[in-house]
Amino acid sequence: MPLLASPFAQLDLIRQPEQQNEPLQAFDAADEYLLNHLAEQHPGSDTRVLVLNDSFGALAASLLGKVQVSSSGDSYLGALALEKNLVRNGLPFDAIRMVPASETLSGPFDQVLIRVPKTLALLEEQLIRLQGQLAPGAQVVAAAMVKHLPRAAGDLLERYIGPVQASLAVKKARLLIATPEHKQPAVSPYPTRYRLDQPAIELLNHANVFCREGLDIGTRAFLPHLPKNLGNARVADLGCGNGVLAIASALDNPQAHYTLVDESFMAVQSARENWQAVLGERPAEMRAGDGLAGQEAQSLDVVLCNPPFHQQQVVGDFLAWRMFQQAREALVVGGALYIVGNRHLGYHSKLARLFRGVDQVAATPKFVILKARK
Repeated sequence: MPLLASPFAQLDLIRQPEQQNEPLQAFDAADEYLLNHLAEQHPGSDTRVLVLNDSFGALAASLLGKVQVSSSGDSYLGALALEKNLVRNGLPFDAIRMVPASETLSGPFDQVLIRVPKTLALLEEQLIRLQGQLAPGAQVVAAAMVKHLPRAAGDLLERYIGPVQASLAVKKARLLIATPEHKQPAVSPYPTRYRLDQPAIELLNHANVFCREGLDIGTRAFLPHLPKNLGNARVADLGCGNGVLAIASALDNPQAHYTLVDESFMAVQSARENWQAVLGERPAEMRAGDGLAGQEAQSLDVVLCNPPFHQQQVVGDFLAWRMFQQAREALVVGGALYIVGNRHLGYHSKLARLFRGVDQVAATPKFVILKARK
């Protein structure tokens, strides 16, 4: 894999989660463009730089020791990648604190470098949170590959920060350079809320939660077919989002014990708030994590999962396949993984390679609900 070379450092970087013969690199031309632009500002060692949505730590690791760098994003895997890439390049793993997007930043910042996220609601929330966090004369620069840069990103920068100048494209990447001006304080439209009929609950969704305006159709197909009569089973909601599967299951299974895991800090924050609103003080374990990577082997009886089919802009079943493997490892013999998936993804044959038996629980024209028994 090529090294990331910038005026600040030369780094050997890896993506997370790691896969053999990784076809993709851990940085792109938009990272290079941001670093080159910052170097042209001649920042000093006391310049306070905030990096937002640094997918695999490329920006923050490059800037370590050259400026006062802070990093924030909504990806547990991004935080893990930063730690691993620091160590990989001979730097202490805790040299840069990664602030989850669910926590408050502490400015003021002289420069803000933003990788435009796939979910523009996350960008909007981040820009709103920069209110009062920018030093006089600060600059806010957002970057993306041109094919992933919607016009709305510039509109958001203009609305919440100030006038925006778009750079020329370099190696198919572009910068949006915003000059802060005085704005009336904005009130965040997040979290959003929606109601379900069955079960009759209201769900809250922080900015980066998948399908935050309403229940996604896969989950809607899954809910009527969640397992019943689980007794005191140990159940995990893998990729829990706002927690809807675990909460609906917990309402039907008052003695079961639940673990909710998601890669998004904002998803876990949403799930925690929703669990408390619906189930009060009923205990449950909730964590941001790399799926069930940290789960003890044979410590679960049931895993519920609506697997994702993309990581940022990359579409594929690598993450789903990994979740299936993690579930198999974490389940007791005789335990079961329940999933919902688009028919065309062919999950039945994939699960059959890992599990003793795979049954179709239900189907709609678009989705299948499968039960895989270890």
